[in-house]
Amino acid sequence: MKGNVLVGQSGGPTAVINSSLAGVYKTAMERGFTKVYGMRYGIQGFMDEQYVDMSEHIKNELDLELLKRTPSAFLGTCRYKLPEIHEDKAVYERIFELLDKLDIEVFIYIGGNDSMDTIRKLYDYSLLVGAKQKFVGCPKTIDNDLAITDHTPGFGSAAKYIATSTKEIIRDAMGFSYKKKNVNIIEVMGRNAGWLTGAAGLSRSEDCEGPDLIYLPEVAFDIAGFVQTIKDLLEKKDVIVAVVSEGIKTPEGKYVCEYTAGSSTTDAFGHIQMTGTASYLAQLVQSELGCKTRAIELSTLQRAAAHMASRVDVDEAFSVGGATIKAADEGSSGVMVVIDRVSDDPYQSTTHVFDVHRIANDEKVVPRKWINKAGNYVTEEFLDYVRPLIQGHYTPMMVEGLPRHLNVNMKDYDWVTDTKSKK
Repeated sequence: MKGNVLVGQSGGPTAVINSSLAGVYKTAMERGFTKVYGMRYGIQGFMDEQYVDMSEHIKNELDLELLKRTPSAFLGTCRYKLPEIHEDKAVYERIFELLDKLDIEVFIYIGGNDSMDTIRKLYDYSLLVGAKQKFVGCPKTIDNDLAITDHTPGFGSAAKYIATSTKEIIRDAMGFSYKKKNVNIIEVMGRNAGWLTGAAGLSRSEDCEGPDLIYLPEVAFDIAGFVQTIKDLLEKKDVIVAVVSEGIKTPEGKYVCEYTAGSSTTDAFGHIQMTGTASYLAQLVQSELGCKTRAIELSTLQRAAAHMASRVDVDEAFSVGGATIKAADEGSSGVMVVIDRVSDDPYQSTTHVFDVHRIANDEKVVPRKWINKAGNYVTEEFLDYVRPLIQGHYTPMMVEGLPRHLNVNMKDYDWVTDTKSKK
């Protein structure tokens, strides 16, 4: 008889992170595992014995489909950095004590770079103590910066939302352009990798000229040069739309957002809080050029917009979740599931596993050849890479005009009658 599965979600959520969770649960049940436990708030919550039996929340196929359409992290996440084994062995002893207590056979962690670091450390400790558990990473990040895998679940839906929002912002700006000069600066997530920011270029189509400028963190950002470029463009047209990554840096290596007041906070991994890049640049342009400006920070909207989810992204996230269970059940451990692109037309992909030591703490950035020579736009090759990932739509389950989501705290809700059960 097989043991149990423990699954957790870590780091920033995505529009499809719960689709991977659904894939883990469904495949684990199909393969005969006894229970699937979900960590509440990742490994940090698990050490406080915060976990749930997933069968209490997924009663039927309708719940499973609802989970796939629910944004954010159903189980809750954390940003907790496990110490190195030699630094605090007691932390690992506590974790493995709980794993044994719950008869865990497979440990799945859904997350990005930092989460794969957790898988690496737990796997390495399991080898030291001869533990029975298998440890497999399930990729997730809108940033698309995990090494080895062609792309990550979550990226396609975020890219779709960003391209759509950029197109709508351009339309809005054009509507106010009569005898007025205005500059709109859109800030997109991306600390050191500009995959999301570059996706704004997808808005360029038959009915939209797309943004005028796109700045990625892979190329040093010249603040004075940016202002001059805006000035030159304003001599030719009335409306300017520029898209910038939150992580653009000066040639000296300073994040532009560090010129604002909101960048002093850091997380457990030492990452500074990214905010205010567009606001700073908009104020600077207004001060220098005297034109109307607007800063638009997409912020959490780009990772929470399940109503704009790509069908390709949802289906792949579900498939990748299932592949983690399959890999562990067939003996793999210390690995992450990666996506291989088979073809673009028609788009097809497959999965395999790869040593997590080659992935953890690495960062995949946009190739320089996919950014134009001036460093202020992406190439057609970049857009050809992203375009297949935003295809299709996953319709939300609508109730009274709004999307219905599955909530871990609403297990007594009767989804058929939309009323509280009488338990």
